[in-house]
Amino acid sequence: MRALLDNDMSSAQMLATSEYPFTSTSNAGRKYTEYQMTVVFKRDGFVDRYSGTKLVFPGTLRLLSRLMLEEFPARPNWKMSESHIVYWELFPTVDHIVPISRGGTDDDTNWVTTSMLRNSAKSNWTLDELGWSLLSPGDYAKWDGLLGWFLAYLKREQTHLEDQYIRRWQRAARRIRPE
Repeated sequence: MRALLDNDMSSAQMLATSEYPFTSTSNAGRKYTEYQMTVVFKRDGFVDRYSGTKLVFPGTLRLLSRLMLEEFPARPNWKMSESHIVYWELFPTVDHIVPISRGGTDDDTNWVTTSMLRNSAKSNWTLDELGWSLLSPGDYAKWDGLLGWFLAYLKREQTHLEDQYIRRWQRAARRIRPE
């Protein structure tokens, strides 16, 4: 700070380079299928492996949004001002324990279930840098993320399968939990 206050840009640049080096990262645009993600969610018992929070199957959340539009609004672009916070707190996603940009592998040995909120907060940081730890997986037999409810509801009310998003998650769920 002293270098900046003294208008000594050269010293400020050297300090920035030595103390806060910038390393560019790239987003490879990884895209996992609904099935791949559901396999990870089931393996982890629908539990956020960073916080221990029970998460809800993505298809279930979208279906709830259709059934209770006022209570659980969701927008496809995830615009926070138009989507209920439940989609950030309880929506599971796949994260790389060791970020790819930091040398991690892009395979299921480095994939973990977390919420959209935690995934966003973690970004390209390591668990050590954040002071986080990897928690044990949950027990899928005790908490299935409401995946069973989702399948049972759609079996009774098939009109919701007109929604492509719900249909894709239903196909993934049926592969995990065949009738």
